[in-house]
Amino acid sequence: MLNKLFLLFSLLSSVIAQNATQQQLAHQNRTLSFGVVIFPGYEPLDVYGPLEIMIQLSQTYPITLSIISHKVGPVTSRAPPHRMDPSGPLMEFDSMIGSSTVATHTFENAPELDAILVPGGIGVFALVTTNDTSVEDFVVERFDRAEYILTVCNGATLVARSGLMNGLPATATKSVWNIVTAEGESYKGKGIKWMPSARWVETEKVWSSSGVSAGMDMMAAWTKHFYGGSEVGKMLNGIEYAAHTDPHWDPFSVVHKVPGADTNRSLEDCAGPAAQ
Repeated sequence: MLNKLFLLFSLLSSVIAQNATQQQLAHQNRTLSFGVVIFPGYEPLDVYGPLEIMIQLSQTYPITLSIISHKVGPVTSRAPPHRMDPSGPLMEFDSMIGSSTVATHTFENAPELDAILVPGGIGVFALVTTNDTSVEDFVVERFDRAEYILTVCNGATLVARSGLMNGLPATATKSVWNIVTAEGESYKGKGIKWMPSARWVETEKVWSSSGVSAGMDMMAAWTKHFYGGSEVGKMLNGIEYAAHTDPHWDPFSVVHKVPGADTNRSLEDCAGPAAQ
């Protein structure tokens, strides 16, 4: 009898510790179809930082992964030659080393996706200056059927250009803030509320993060939002990553002198290990 009571108490304690909502409990028992868009010149950490979190969590929760690009096969992270504007010099990246990621699907044959991650990278500028709207078109086409769109770094530029961020708060990389948030000739974004001090921004359907490593912080927060915090906290400690936990404060907004950045907080006011 005592053993049964102890087992029941342990089970109840486990549920309480998770502090999960009914929706989060439902998410824990469903298969999440997760997609990542890539293109030549994607930023590796924009992709693999969030993917590390998803890969680790897939040991606990059912998750499928699709990597989507222009064509199936290896896609290099080295940006193609391009001009930042039509009259500017040709920028070449022959000396830059690059890694390749294998795309499993194209924009045309990707499966149904619950969440879509759009990374950034130098290649974003190549897409924009060559008027390649493949990523924008894909996200627009999938928007109503997906539950979440997640952007990292200047990947926000592509979603903003699509018009899907219109009227929403958002953030992006602070290192080239003025370029990323500028409204170009073919830019469809209107009324986007760019948040200069945010590490990441959450809306009902579109989440956006600051530059590169901030994608891991957003993904840690998003997975806690989606699944509840207990297993996510254990996972973060397992990979020995101290996630930035305040979405409203990005110290790199001060480092890169972003207009409107909050300069009142210490640059050391960042993160520590997840609570046990």
